[in-house]
Amino acid sequence: MNITEKILAKASNKDEVSPGDTVDANIDVAMSHDGTSPPTIKVFEKIADKVWDPEKIVLVFDHNVPANTMGSAEFQQVVRSFAKKQNIKNIYTQGEGICHQVLPEKGHVKPSTVMVGADSHTCTYGAFGAFATGLGATDLAMVYATGKTWFNVPESFRINVNGNLPEHVHSKDLILRIIKEIGSYGATYKSLEFHGDTIDNMSVDGRLTMTNMVIECGAKN
Repeated sequence: MNITEKILAKASNKDEVSPGDTVDANIDVAMSHDGTSPPTIKVFEKIADKVWDPEKIVLVFDHNVPANTMGSAEFQQVVRSFAKKQNIKNIYTQGEGICHQVLPEKGHVKPSTVMVGADSHTCTYGAFGAFATGLGATDLAMVYATGKTWFNVPESFRINVNGNLPEHVHSKDLILRIIKEIGSYGATYKSLEFHGDTIDNMSVDGRLTMTNMVIECGAKN
């Protein structure tokens, strides 16, 4: 099994999984931000009273901070009230950064874990060896309630990159070229695994840039 299959097998208490299998996976970390938390909370409150584990939920204010409309301020208050009611301590607000930077910096991202978030670029956390992917608000509400969600085990694409990047060429340029080669839908519901000495020698920031962009060719993680 490759790394994605090993992670999903572990998360679903199976000895082995294969591409195309459907698994019910235990979630290690679930995240939503100020734009996606309100609809997630709205659905959650229709199906449950308490979250499955407040320590595994992370709420971030990063899309519209400080609030510039009354509506945005009211939405953020909904999130704060939800966090207080559910005893969620992992809440990051104005000035602390965007979710994809905050979660790694605050220690919420770990290798071999399963992470989901109500943001399409949740795949960013794959830079640290996690299975990380975005969910819609309804699916995330179910995660908040149960700590589980289902996945089809994705087929994996191995991408080998070797050699030194030319001067003034960075990881952003590299991933854009890869996406051009694959096509904007060429990796739909696939897992991209990056290998080679270019990746081995790349900074953490560079790797985060690479994994942040895999959704742009349709990749699951």
